Amino acid sequence: MIAFLRCLGILNAAVWFGSAIFFSFAAAPAVFSIDMQKLLGGNNYPYFSGAIAQIIFDHFFLIQMICSIIALSHLLCERLYFGRSPESWRGPLLAFLIVMTLLGGFVVRPRLKDLHTIKHAPNSTPAMKEAASQSFRTWHGASQISNVFVLIALGAYVCRVGYRAD
Repeated sequence: MIAFLRCLGILNAAVWFGSAIFFSFAAAPAVFSIDMQKLLGGNNYPYFSGAIAQIIFDHFFLIQMICSIIALSHLLCERLYFGRSPESWRGPLLAFLIVMTLLGGFVVRPRLKDLHTIKHAPNSTPAMKEAASQSFRTWHGASQISNVFVLIALGAYVCRVGYRAD
């Protein structure tokens, strides 16, 4: 049973970390690349690149939520199996990751989607577009900074889940 739990925990942590790395350093930059701009054309690029990024982020958020639930279940199963709590820092680290995932998915993602729509809506006034652009930059910047902390925390989580204390 413990071998199964260890394998599940390591596999889940690896998928969680790997998906975050892929999203941050491959998928998201590809959407805003020159190749995508050429593909979509100059007039379509600003709106559709953002819309494509939102669709990808929706799927990324789903993977993050699934991995969060599996990680929490893994932590609870270890607690039940061993009859003691895992390392004292692992619970708070997992809580941080889950909170950041929830904030990203239920607060930041909808806000960025709304601001993107306002920025590119044909019936938006120039003042509305400028305000939405400014707010979008602020929210996106905060999202990028939090993403760095999540990547660091996920890296630590992968290392600790894979560590075997004998």
